[in-house]
Amino acid sequence: MTVDRLVDFAVTMNPGFFLIIAALLVAVAKDAFTRAVALIGGPIVALLVMLYPPVSGAEVSREVFMGLGLSLYRPDSLSLIFGLGFVIASVLGGIYSLHRRDRLQDAAGLVYAGAALGVVFAGDLITLVMFVELATVASALLVFATRTGPAYRAGMRFLTIQIIAGLMLMAGAAIYGVQAGTYLITGLGELWNGLVIGIIDPSTFGGMLILIGVGIKAGFPLMHNWLTDAYPNTTETGAVVLSPYTTTMAVYLLARFFAGYDPLIWIGAAMTVYPVFFAVMENDLKKVLAYSTNNQIGLMVCAIGLGSTLSINGAAAHAVSHIVFKTLLFMTLGAVQLRLGTTKASELGGLHRTMPWTALACLAGSASMAALPFLAGYTSKTMITTAAESGPGLLAIWMLLLFASAGGLMMSGIKVPFMTFFAQDSGKRPIEAPFNMLLAMGVASGLCLIIGLYPGWFYALLPFRDQAQEFLVQDLFSMSHVLQQLQLLVFAGLAFMVLWWFRLYPKEQPGVILDVEWLWRKAGPMAGRAMTGPLRRAGRIVSGLISAATGGIQTASRQVFAADGVVSRKVPLSATAIWAVCILGLVLLISLFR
Repeated sequence: MTVDRLVDFAVTMNPGFFLIIAALLVAVAKDAFTRAVALIGGPIVALLVMLYPPVSGAEVSREVFMGLGLSLYRPDSLSLIFGLGFVIASVLGGIYSLHRRDRLQDAAGLVYAGAALGVVFAGDLITLVMFVELATVASALLVFATRTGPAYRAGMRFLTIQIIAGLMLMAGAAIYGVQAGTYLITGLGELWNGLVIGIIDPSTFGGMLILIGVGIKAGFPLMHNWLTDAYPNTTETGAVVLSPYTTTMAVYLLARFFAGYDPLIWIGAAMTVYPVFFAVMENDLKKVLAYSTNNQIGLMVCAIGLGSTLSINGAAAHAVSHIVFKTLLFMTLGAVQLRLGTTKASELGGLHRTMPWTALACLAGSASMAALPFLAGYTSKTMITTAAESGPGLLAIWMLLLFASAGGLMMSGIKVPFMTFFAQDSGKRPIEAPFNMLLAMGVASGLCLIIGLYPGWFYALLPFRDQAQEFLVQDLFSMSHVLQQLQLLVFAGLAFMVLWWFRLYPKEQPGVILDVEWLWRKAGPMAGRAMTGPLRRAGRIVSGLISAATGGIQTASRQVFAADGVVSRKVPLSATAIWAVCILGLVLLISLFR
């Protein structure tokens, strides 16, 4: 009976708590075995809790806090697929980190994953906001973990932007909940094809604040530079842990709250296009992958804006696929960083000679991200492009997505593996990555193949299962889709080869490519100096006057109290007697006439 009660209690807990508990075990673990069990076992326990009992959509836990109804655990098919992606990322990150002995990073990574998992299973706005803020703190620790000056500055910028986003989300949730009369997600909107999605009205003040807060975390245009700023300044494992959670968590929130909101279509399309131009010029390959993340998140945002069952399925599927192949790509660059201390393209090249397995894993991740047929990226991205192609009046969006797909192949699918492993020979011969890193890369590569070759089980987990199975049977591997994707890949590959052969491709050279972050890296300090200039001049004038006055007082004091000054002069005895008589007389007069 005790065991049954324990199981009943466990399966009604938000799975994120199991990862947070595992983080506490990692923080106090004194031996490598306990640490490994917590790093890998925590996510596995969370996965078992997610899968048992079957997802029903009911709120299985309800608490009351200060008179407010809270739902700590509300599973449905949308939260399950995103939760699966987060658990996969946590297991891969745990295996990848086994070579390291850093309790701070290990514990922060598990708390971060647990908070993200808590968000997708939260059944009310208050619980959701609390998990979002916990994720902010944990993710900032991963940026600070490098313990260098640039990392500290990048971490402060990252933390500032994430706190602003969190405050927006918190304020919006508070206002919207008061207006709606409830904070429970099930009370904020109606079911849509059996799911509680698209429940927030962005035309209201509270809804707009929520959209802005989530948009910052998703990397909306002009709000995206925390991505490209933070990732290059992390450790070899930091970017692997950072990449899966915040942006994907934002995609989940957009799907839950704003599915079918038309402006998201154009916002997402813009997100897919503009990173291409900056990534082509960027020298730091981790920053290239950060731009690529923005490109891929844009596909999901656009799909959520389309608001059809096919596009929502595509966004959810691509979120998981993106977690797998982008984590794999960051793993390969992390291995290079561990061995050489850099991920700058101008300092790399020819590494396939001594790091062949890492190079192979990088090719697998790049091919999957490029949506090569029979790999994970194709399985998910095809649903999004098909939804855009079949939608009325969406020809321009479809063409933008095709351009972004080709550009994504050029900027990450080709550039990252080519510049790292196959370009000019840098003369460096590092040894292969540690076994645990290779194992994590192998598992991620295997997942890319399994999802691509056998997508049936994957599609069965999507929010709208019947529509997903119908697409699998009728459209996924149709000749038109396969040929279209192969033509796109061949065109992008040929374009890269021509540009490289004729030396038209931007040369890799040291430096920092600034886009919108120019506003706070350059324009902000310049404006600050311009505005504080008059104050500094006035301060110098006032300081000069005070110094002059102080100097005058000091000079006068020296003259008065010097050895030959006024105070030191001798006074005749007769004069002293006269002054004493005068003072006594004055006292006598006062006493007589008072």
